[in-house]
Parts: sequence; C-alpha cells; structure tokens
Amino acid sequence: MSNSYVALRKNRERLSRRRKHIRKRVFGTAERPRLLMFSSNKHIYVQVVNDVVGKTLAGCSTLTPAVKDKLKDAKGNIGRAKIVGESIVELLKALNVTTICFDRNGKKYHGHVKALADAVRSGGMVF
Repeated sequence: MSNSYVALRKNRERLSRRRKHIRKRVFGTAERPRLLMFSSNKHIYVQVVNDVVGKTLAGCSTLTPAVKDKLKDAKGNIGRAKIVGESIVELLKALNVTTICFDRNGKKYHGHVKALADAVRSGGMVF
C-alpha cells in the first residue's frame, strides 16, 4: 500500500464521519424538506427529500436538459452551482415550499457549496 492510497482512505473515512454527524440533526419533513446536495468531480446534483415518507419531491443537476443549456455561460463550479440553485428554487416554488433544511453532505461550506446555498437563499427560500 502506498501513502497516497492510505491518504485517500482516510479522506473518505473523514467525509463519511462528517456525513453521519450532519444527518443526525438534519431531517426533512413535509413542511420543511431537506435540500440534499451532492457534487462529483464533474457535476452537481441537488434533491429535495421528505424523510418522513422517504420520497424525493424534486431534483435537479448539471445534467438536466433545462439547466444544461444555461451552463454554457457559467464559469467554473461556482457559476454552475449558482445556476443549479436557481433552477431548484423554481421547482420548489412550483411545490409551494418556502422553508428547507440544507444538507451539505459532509462537504465544507465554501466554494460551490456556499454558492449553491446563496443562490437558493436569494431565490426566496429560508434555511
């Protein structure tokens, strides 16, 4: 085993611990669903989940056709996160949802995670 493999394993373990720590407190209901964010190296995915019944209410990502057209003007991950945040707000308004709880999925609150949260807040959602 090389040192890089050990470092990757430790990073994954830390992320897993942070995810569990956050999910202990963050729980989505019908009145206040959970906004779950996941980001891979290439794409950003967002879902709105009601954890009481275990149902996904809405979802959006950088692969969604409506969003994909807007991404041509975006610069970097922060610009892409803002566009995804604005599009999920439109879906939430169609569902008459005004308050949500934000699940950053163990990621640190800076960069594209913060940009997504700010775009959702500026769209009128309350955390």
